[in-house]
Amino acid sequence: MIRVLVADDEPLIRAGIRMILTSADDIDVVAEAHNGREAVETARSTPVDVALLDIQMPMMDGLTALAEIGRAAPRTRVLILTTFGERENVLRALGHGSAGFLLKDSAPQELIHAVRAAAAGNAYLSPAATRHVVDSLASPAATVRGEEARRRLAGLTEREREVLALLGEGLSNADAGARLHMSEATVKTYVSRILTKLDCHNRVQAALLARDAGLEPTAG
Repeated sequence: MIRVLVADDEPLIRAGIRMILTSADDIDVVAEAHNGREAVETARSTPVDVALLDIQMPMMDGLTALAEIGRAAPRTRVLILTTFGERENVLRALGHGSAGFLLKDSAPQELIHAVRAAAAGNAYLSPAATRHVVDSLASPAATVRGEEARRRLAGLTEREREVLALLGEGLSNADAGARLHMSEATVKTYVSRILTKLDCHNRVQAALLARDAGLEPTAG
């Protein structure tokens, strides 16, 4: 079973998320928190595989809680529930190692898929969330970011660039492997190598770098 912590200051939101997740036979919501501080304390004291954190919470916001959970319970994967209102929030979450982003108006099945992906060690960024991230990062500095991203990608092999382009599309290791006719394990090896070369903390950071660089998947 995938053990999940849900943190949101709105009881109805927590109840809705619990109802959706527990409809899956491999997910169990073992704890809830109504603020960031409680989320950190719960993650520290209760074995949790995945924590869903809202950004806007009293006492301690979700981004601060993300960083604290990373130190207190490093084995817990954290998904951020957000509407991507501010560029700084996105960058902070990435820097603190978020396993991905989920929009609050996402479909129920997408929520379940995101939790499963995070529990499996994959970052989750839905196509809709990817568009929100890219839009939130749009600024006059986009050209500078693009040049820097292309410079960083220059050291990748052609195969690594192909894998990275699919990460930029939000594909899982299994889906990327199917597209490139490789095993999931082989894709995982490539992803690990890419993260090391690009000095990225996680797949989401690498995906955004691919987007900044304008990297597009090859046909096929």
